[in-house]
Amino acid sequence: MRWQYRHTVLTLCVLAFFVTMAARLAISPIATLVIAEFAISKSLIGLALSGMWLAYALAQFPSGVLGSKYGERSIILVAVGGMSILGVSLAVAPIFPVFVVSCFLIGGFAGLHYPAATTLLTRSFDDPGTVIGIHGFGAPVAGLLTPVAVSWLGITYGWRVALLSVAVVGGPIFALVYLRVRPVSPTTPDTSLRSQLQVGALWSLLARPAIAFTVWIGVMAEFVTQGLLSFLPTFFAEFYGYSTTRSGLLFSAFFLVLGAGGIAMGSLSDRYGTDSTLVVCLLSLASGVLVLLSKPSELAVLAGVSLVGLGACAAIVVQPRIIQSLEEAEKGTGFGLVRSVYMILGAAGPVSMGFLADAFGWIVSLGSLVVVSLAVVVSFAANWWLGFDAGGGHRGSSP
Repeated sequence: MRWQYRHTVLTLCVLAFFVTMAARLAISPIATLVIAEFAISKSLIGLALSGMWLAYALAQFPSGVLGSKYGERSIILVAVGGMSILGVSLAVAPIFPVFVVSCFLIGGFAGLHYPAATTLLTRSFDDPGTVIGIHGFGAPVAGLLTPVAVSWLGITYGWRVALLSVAVVGGPIFALVYLRVRPVSPTTPDTSLRSQLQVGALWSLLARPAIAFTVWIGVMAEFVTQGLLSFLPTFFAEFYGYSTTRSGLLFSAFFLVLGAGGIAMGSLSDRYGTDSTLVVCLLSLASGVLVLLSKPSELAVLAGVSLVGLGACAAIVVQPRIIQSLEEAEKGTGFGLVRSVYMILGAAGPVSMGFLADAFGWIVSLGSLVVVSLAVVVSFAANWWLGFDAGGGHRGSSP
């Protein structure tokens, strides 16, 4: 019975991650429609998307702290319910500033889900890389279905109906989590919130060699991933001249690879270590971007998308590196803290790519992702050579 319940919880966490991810991904496929209606530039829509990802990043630490204090189930419910309500606000936004504010708030509520759910699951399962990979499968499923559905709805009924449809999906998932997931005991119910927010203790955690290096990896991985999530469909529409539907299908293919690759790479990180797995991801991403920028044949375009999708798994693999570097009692607060820090810094990805695309074109914009990926690979080589930390060298390592 316990085995069945654990897997029920895992399934519902995947569904909750699916809907919170779908809300954040729904804008990219219909970005050109939003740009046209509000008469704005790509830089401005990139700014709105960066704000959404920034809010998502800011919510990671509070999620970990509140989950440890009040129980992870409660935080998951707040995340899904709040995201659904704000999704309606986004769909009916009368002017662009309201759209921007709604983007920001959606990112904040959606961001409450992941650390709480990840902590809940890693407390129940023994293989952090594998369970994180499975939990993360909710994101690529959202990426597989959302672009196609939203693109079709946007073209047929308008972008507002497309965004509203995503918000509506959150209701049934909220009900399922409420009814099927039992309240859980918090890990630090007697610890005051003030003590968990002491700057000295938080800084001490971040200053650990394994954590500090992981933050650097996470920043770069998020910069690349958030940029791709925000602008890959627009890149195909403008650089290749593809239709909105065709661009959405390629975006779905990207997520299909990301979904299968996330589980595979999570399992490989448990077996062979996170660092080796991350290097494979980053080299794959750089190779895929170079293929796409060469404007190859259609089959090669699909190969490039596959390589990029596999490379984006770096954002998944970096998470077990965090878990392996934390004590049991630190996982809620520590995981949320580290994710907040590297996701806040990595949230510059969309606005940077939007600015570079406006100012210099897509070759420079996507080419920057190659530079970032290779910079991280070089830093791994330096880390191994200098022995800076051993946080991701093998399964179960500690700082």
